[in-house]
Amino acid sequence: MMAESLIKAATKPSLESLIRLLVLLAGVALLVVGLLFPLVTMLLKSLQDRAGDFIGLANFAHYFQTPALVNSIANSLRVALMTTGVVVGLAFLCAYGITRTCMPGKRLFRMLAILPILAPSLLPAISLVYLFGNQGFLREVLAGQSIYGPIGIVMGMSFWIFPHALMLLTTALTNSDARLYEAAEALGTPKWRTFLTITLPGVRYGLISCLFVVFTLAITDFGVPKIIGGQFSVLATDVYRQVVGQQNFQMGAVVSVILLLPAVLSFIVDRWIQRRQVAQLSARAVPWQPTLSPLRDWVFALLCYAVAGAIVLVIGTAVYASLVQFWPYNLSITFEHYTFQGMADGGWGAWFNSLKLAFSVALVGTLVIFFNAWLIEKSEGFRPLRQGLHFMAMLPMAVPGMVLGLAYIFFFNQAGNPLNWLYGTMMLLVLNTLVHFYTVCHLTSVTALKQLDPEFEAVGASLKVPFWTTFYRVTLPVSLPAVLDISVYLFVNAMTTVSAVVFLYNSDTRLASVAVLHLDEAGYFASAAAMAVLIFLTSLVVKLLHAALTHVLLNNAQRWRQAT
Repeated sequence: MMAESLIKAATKPSLESLIRLLVLLAGVALLVVGLLFPLVTMLLKSLQDRAGDFIGLANFAHYFQTPALVNSIANSLRVALMTTGVVVGLAFLCAYGITRTCMPGKRLFRMLAILPILAPSLLPAISLVYLFGNQGFLREVLAGQSIYGPIGIVMGMSFWIFPHALMLLTTALTNSDARLYEAAEALGTPKWRTFLTITLPGVRYGLISCLFVVFTLAITDFGVPKIIGGQFSVLATDVYRQVVGQQNFQMGAVVSVILLLPAVLSFIVDRWIQRRQVAQLSARAVPWQPTLSPLRDWVFALLCYAVAGAIVLVIGTAVYASLVQFWPYNLSITFEHYTFQGMADGGWGAWFNSLKLAFSVALVGTLVIFFNAWLIEKSEGFRPLRQGLHFMAMLPMAVPGMVLGLAYIFFFNQAGNPLNWLYGTMMLLVLNTLVHFYTVCHLTSVTALKQLDPEFEAVGASLKVPFWTTFYRVTLPVSLPAVLDISVYLFVNAMTTVSAVVFLYNSDTRLASVAVLHLDEAGYFASAAAMAVLIFLTSLVVKLLHAALTHVLLNNAQRWRQAT
């Protein structure tokens, strides 16, 4: 009996190590198959002709010799830089108002400011057409300029990118040491000099990171320029035209590689900046609290209210357009557009497909990403493998959705690929969406896990408790807020994404976001608005349910947080 016990004690750690190794290998395989292999295949396709023969850089030479295609690079950079300036400027002022003033209505503004995240990027483009198009009731505001082109693209992108910038800058401005400001005040330093020498240096890394994030989102966006770009071509729409319009997959691969370069460069610079960032708050720091200043507070309040009003106007216009009979001639209310008569399957099938995709990605993605992050952060041994998995988990952030979707065509649609059976299925859409949004969820998981004391695992190991028991009995309940945030993040993005999946659906797996695109192309503008509003309302309901569920679960499973 004693010998058997010794054998079990000796083999138990090796069995756990084997399980850890297998799960780590599975995580690596997921990202290799779901990201690296497709990207390599796409790169190879860009070096081949239509017959599949290797021609080197001939496709790239042809691209740069075609003025219409080359102009897309300058157009993309132009609208991306303009959007970055507008969004970061507004977001910084609003974040400053939230964190550094006593403006009234902060909570309401923050609630309204995140609404664009719940809508597909197609929604603001549709609303802007109703507002500033040829029949728009605010068309005179543009003083004769057309909404179809760079003006509309910058406005539409600014709408849906603004919440991302606001959250980044709010976080950066929240952490400040009151002692620095007290010293500046005691020395009689003017407010503007205090801002330049204390506030801006304190948020410089967050501000620079925000600049690159906004630029990357703007230069890779597909939905807004597709709806409202008109004849103004950008790289993302060029990929779509080459593949769908001309069936020129090789040139589509070339444009994708070019689109990938600025995104990868922004990602590398952002990572480098974050490595240089140091803690802004020491253990002796005193949290800074704003003081009352009626003039300043109301100036920032009016600015924030104006931004919130613009957000509500855009969303409200889409809702109103989906309910009127025939804009602008017959404004009687009807629900006819929600029957989606412009689609063969009635449109509701696409909405149900999006629900299936969103729930599948939220469930599978949360479990896979969080468990992989736990193995990376809390496991011992297999250090090269854990570092490799962490590195690959960071890569999806640098890959635009349009590029990833096209890469999936080249890799999974190959006749000799044993995974060819996945092409056109819901499983491939789940894999694509999971990989596309992997990085943010991974970083969230790692951040939450770093806050846990390593002694939890050490005590479990000393008591001979299997690591999976420690995981679901201790780690998972303690990290529940992060897990819930990951799940709703994946759900909302799966509902609203369009660029990554626009090439991968078939008649049975068409998604609601793709349906918006097709309804707009077919001329059913009100039905397109209705589908976009339906996506928004679905995301909003799930977000509210998530908030309620989080409140209940945290009260039941994490009462110790309230006690502390």
